[in-house]
Amino acid sequence: MYESDAARRYVWALGSEISKWNEIEHAGSVRTHVDTVYFGGGTPSLLTTAQIEEILRAINDRFEAIDSAEITLEINPGDGGASAASKHETMRDWQRLGIKRASFGAQTFNDRELKLLGRTHDAHDVRTTFHGLREAGFKNINFDLIAGLPGQTLAGWKRNLDEALKLRPAHLSLYLLDVHEGTPLADQITRGMRPKPDEDLAAEMYRVMIDEVCSAGYEHYEISNFCLPGFESRHNTKYWTSEPYYGFGCSAHSYDGARRRWANERDAVKYVELIEKELSPIVERTTLNDEDLRAESVFLGLRLMRGIDLQNYRARFGKDLRDRYDGELDQLIEAGLIQLDRELLKLTTRGALLSNEVFAVLA
Repeated sequence: MYESDAARRYVWALGSEISKWNEIEHAGSVRTHVDTVYFGGGTPSLLTTAQIEEILRAINDRFEAIDSAEITLEINPGDGGASAASKHETMRDWQRLGIKRASFGAQTFNDRELKLLGRTHDAHDVRTTFHGLREAGFKNINFDLIAGLPGQTLAGWKRNLDEALKLRPAHLSLYLLDVHEGTPLADQITRGMRPKPDEDLAAEMYRVMIDEVCSAGYEHYEISNFCLPGFESRHNTKYWTSEPYYGFGCSAHSYDGARRRWANERDAVKYVELIEKELSPIVERTTLNDEDLRAESVFLGLRLMRGIDLQNYRARFGKDLRDRYDGELDQLIEAGLIQLDRELLKLTTRGALLSNEVFAVLA
């Protein structure tokens, strides 16, 4: 639920953290160039246009955002105003502020499945939100779909894909259901109120997903992500290629691109209180050792369907990946989970489906 006073305090705290970035974590005063900005976590689209503008102003005051920066706003289907007219006006305001990419969790076009997931929107909201964004001038739109929901059939999943491809967003994030312990859905499955996810059916859904989406002209560039040519998520790709990124706000995570990771306070109220007391919101710091860096490069590199460049790996770590995992690679190749194409090591389609098993072997 949106609380205006809490939002006002949070936006002030966020702007303050951004403006004092060097004082908190880094020395020096050189402005840093920024080519991606991502408003995510919670529901940032509930903020007023003025509040989003205030945050962007803080970013531009502290950093040097390039003209072609990819600025993404996560929204919920149906957010953006009380009426159709005000929603459209708000979406046009986002464009005016320089936000050119929108991302939202559609999850499914089946209203029964949305209720199962505890979502407050319906399939109609998904369609109207998408068309509203298009009318407001957004060309770069992403939405998520989930396969393998309890009771979901292969035919139902195909209908979801058909609905998505008819809209033809620039980017699609398509996930297999991951039931997290402690969630209502996990509890319902444990108590026998919902069927357990069918792994064989999920595998078939994943295969159909790749076939249909790629046949429609999308590129499968990451395990769960597809895009029309030129519309990869530039921001998320930074995570998979170990580039530096700096997070601000409650529960934000950062990485300096070398060895250091740090994370902010997870509780929004405590985060604001820390900033108001002029204290650092950072509550967790990690320094990666050589083995951490090497393992991350394998785990993250294989998430991208282009795979790992073995020459780059040798240049970075002074070792050949094939020497490190000689027997393991042979087993994974024989199982049809990875393939070695000259100097590129990458997942097969089957390997992408069973990526957790691959990562476990190469840990």
